[in-house]
Amino acid sequence: MLEKILTPTFMANHKISKGLMTSILFASIIISASLTFFGMQVAGTDVNEEDLQAAISLGIDKYIEDKQNEYEDSQAAATAPVLDVDLTDDDAVLGDKDAPVTIVEFSEYQCPYCERFWAETLPELKEKYVNTGKVKFVFRDFPLNSHARAIPSSVATECVREELGDDGYYAMHDKIFENFGKLTDDDLLSFALAVGANEAAFVECYADERFVAEAQADLQDGAKYGVTGTPAFFVNGQRLVGAQPFAAFEELIEAELAK
Repeated sequence: MLEKILTPTFMANHKISKGLMTSILFASIIISASLTFFGMQVAGTDVNEEDLQAAISLGIDKYIEDKQNEYEDSQAAATAPVLDVDLTDDDAVLGDKDAPVTIVEFSEYQCPYCERFWAETLPELKEKYVNTGKVKFVFRDFPLNSHARAIPSSVATECVREELGDDGYYAMHDKIFENFGKLTDDDLLSFALAVGANEAAFVECYADERFVAEAQADLQDGAKYGVTGTPAFFVNGQRLVGAQPFAAFEELIEAELAK
């Protein structure tokens, strides 16, 4: 199995960092051990060992593909030019609008990595930078075609914003991620009412779908700025890809504040 992965052809066709190579080697050791273990377990049973090995091999291939994609994304972000344009459009702002550092997130409500950022990183960013007036945060929609409820969720947040302003928008944003995966029309109505929206006004706005174009415009802007997946961030124009830990944001923010 390890020989299959680390062939000269594979090495030639992939730009592999030391970290990625270590990760692949570690995975190979684990999978090789798993093959031995499961091979002993299936002996004398009806399980076809060749099928089992094929299934595990597919798992390795998927693992390598995911890691390679992560590596390529990080390389693209590291070499991406700083965008000297206003990325905020007219979207809702969290924090002081005059803050010296702007974080723009291109995201959507069915993306598990976006939910991870919301749960694990955004609270620290709020506490240290947003609530202290150093950073303003802007959420922009990047609805993926494979997620049918991404645009309806975006429309729902905009409808709440229309009535309750930016604070209402982010209250709805938080409510959706807090109940991740619950995105039916009834769910969204329930969340809107929970954050204080008027039922009749919300229902009329949501049915009208006039904010669909807003979500699609954000998607087009994101693609223009080089976004290919979610979440993607720009810290004063510097791209940061994926559900990065707080430390990755902290490094960029502190560098901007020191200028």
